[in-house]
Amino acid sequence: MDNFLLTVMAYDCFVAICHPLNYLLIMNPHFCVLLVLMSWLIVFCSSLLHILLMKRLRFSIGTKIPHFFCELAQVLKVASSDTLINNIILLVANALLCVFPVTGILFSYSQIISPLMRMSSTESKYKEFSTCGSHLCVVSLFYGTALGVYLSSAVVHSSKKSTVISVMYTMVIPMLNPFIYTLRNKDVKGALERLLSRAASGP
Repeated sequence: MDNFLLTVMAYDCFVAICHPLNYLLIMNPHFCVLLVLMSWLIVFCSSLLHILLMKRLRFSIGTKIPHFFCELAQVLKVASSDTLINNIILLVANALLCVFPVTGILFSYSQIISPLMRMSSTESKYKEFSTCGSHLCVVSLFYGTALGVYLSSAVVHSSKKSTVISVMYTMVIPMLNPFIYTLRNKDVKGALERLLSRAASGP
């Protein structure tokens, strides 16, 4: 769901920068609701498919999963029956649910960068870039930590290290999102600058 919401936000930035005069017409409330509903429906169908496939698996009584949250890949590892079909569907679903959103985000920013580069005024470039700066930070944090979680599950065999990385991905990064987005607010920026200047000057 996060993948699709970040893609919708990237499209919002693209419309705001490349089609500012038509922004309210394109990104009207009905269209925004439709985008969110479509994202939810895709994720719901994917989840339902995995749930139905899980019904055919068997598990031993008293099975423990050494993970921070009940992730599907971790559940499949402890199944006592054949999980080949589940693993194939999981890989295909993950590929599709990651490739399409990432492609959408990259396409949106490729369209955003070209008009920004053509602007002569540095002030105009900064103003336009600040529109999508927060989103870029969140995208970098989200995909950076997500990559860390899935690479660590393949490389790191220590459940403690894997748990720490998972906590970062599921709790710390979402907690940072509101702070990152409020940095666009002038009052918050001013307060942060004053705080940093006091810290730099010392007691």
